Amino acid sequence: METLHKSVLLEESINYLNLKENSVIVDCTLGYGGHSSEILKRIKNGFLYSFDQDIDAINFSKKRLSDIASNFEIIQSNFVNLEKEIKERTDYVDGVLYDLGVSSPQLDEDERGFSFHKDAKLDMRMDKSSSFSAYDVVNTFSFEQLTDILYRYGEEKYASSIVKNIIKHRTNKPIETTLELAEIIKESVPEKYRRDKHPARKTFQAIRIEVNHELDVFEKSLRDALNIIKVGGRICVITFHSLEDRMCKQIFKEVSEVDPLLKRMPIIPENMMPRFKVIANISPSDEELNFNNRSRSARLRVIERVR
Repeated sequence: METLHKSVLLEESINYLNLKENSVIVDCTLGYGGHSSEILKRIKNGFLYSFDQDIDAINFSKKRLSDIASNFEIIQSNFVNLEKEIKERTDYVDGVLYDLGVSSPQLDEDERGFSFHKDAKLDMRMDKSSSFSAYDVVNTFSFEQLTDILYRYGEEKYASSIVKNIIKHRTNKPIETTLELAEIIKESVPEKYRRDKHPARKTFQAIRIEVNHELDVFEKSLRDALNIIKVGGRICVITFHSLEDRMCKQIFKEVSEVDPLLKRMPIIPENMMPRFKVIANISPSDEELNFNNRSRSARLRVIERVR
């Protein structure tokens, strides 16, 4: 499993966390431990809190991290609960990391139903204990609901025709598998669109986001991360599609820019100056793109609390 998952922007995100031996760090997206293991190696006198709700990832990563050190805790929870969980354990932390990509093992394990390349039951749950899955979205949502999801979360220009075809098929029998859905999507779009990139890509992304409430969860969690970070501490966010990146960019902008109403003042009181400063906005290197094609849409944004 370890060889299957390549953590995107690993070196860059670790460097921008500005780790010290006594740093207290939160990895909001443990996954299969790529980032967490590198963090743990560098904080010998510090502590690592890692969040995940996927029991398979937790079991794998617990062993992986235990082979490095014992100064960590895996919190089996959605990172929407970040502030609550951390405040129960410590007051403030030195760094927070988000890697918002679906891990390679989740994509590659047929039964998880994330991939449009492999046949599996429509699932896409990050939390396997949840009762709500992609099957429910595809087979029970109305035309308006499905179309809105595809436009909003997938930015899919053929949303309307795809949803019409989904509803046509499901009236005969439920749509049960990933390849079944992928084939319906192929039938719904022009030939040229099929040649450019896999036509199911955006629809699958949109359904996955809906199943896991990813954007709402991310916004709340990121705003909570701003509350628990120490002065001098940093938040690193790796995003993989424009909606996440736009949300991250907007939140970072809100907290790092001077209020426009204050800009006319000759001297701005220090207590009215922004508490945060944007540090970086970078994409994967050509070298990383060559060995890990899943990094092609990734972007790393970094912010630091300065007061």
